[in-house]
Amino acid sequence: MAIRVMLVDDQVLLRTGFRMVLAAQPDMEVVAEAGDGVEALQVLRETAVDVVLMDVRMPKLDGVETTRRICADAEPPKVLILTTFDLDEYAFSGLKAGASGFMLKDVPPAELLGAIRAVHSGDAVVAPSTTRRLLDRFAPMLPSSKEPRHKELERLTDREREVMVLVAHGLSNGEIAARLVLSEATVKTHVGRILTKLGLRDRVQVVVLAYETGLVRAGGHG
Repeated sequence: MAIRVMLVDDQVLLRTGFRMVLAAQPDMEVVAEAGDGVEALQVLRETAVDVVLMDVRMPKLDGVETTRRICADAEPPKVLILTTFDLDEYAFSGLKAGASGFMLKDVPPAELLGAIRAVHSGDAVVAPSTTRRLLDRFAPMLPSSKEPRHKELERLTDREREVMVLVAHGLSNGEIAARLVLSEATVKTHVGRILTKLGLRDRVQVVVLAYETGLVRAGGHG
């Protein structure tokens, strides 16, 4: 079944360009469009969507609040934030709101298509190292305490906390496996348990939470 994509952007020309790129893919279908967040929420009530490409700066209701409302649903579509600038406070807010990642609007078509497929399959499409750079940029917004403030972190085993720190530092499962002398399958299991215990959707939210709780500190190490 084709991946059902919704385009949310107040620039008609941009939506047209994205639609042309997606229409050429046998495994994708643009099933809906909207010019602002209010319209997007209305359309989503009536249309089944797998992945939403979400602009952040829009009239009426911005992409961050729209993402937050979408992700509050029981079975929400995946949201991929589109930004003009790499280090954009809106992208940071979008990740906190539940987006599975962010991409630049001028991303090459092949990367955009790969991102949509990755998000649809349940992966995060922001490299943890990129997310870390984003969080470093907006570190003043985050707690500076060295002690984790999130009581739910107490649910994690020592090993899971260790894995969480390495995820937040931008390491892949393979790199974590090498660092901890574990199999990659074991690391994947640990990451899955972290997501389940903390009620997180993907690795991006693991990174965000690690910073917010002080488990990892901007510019430093956990």
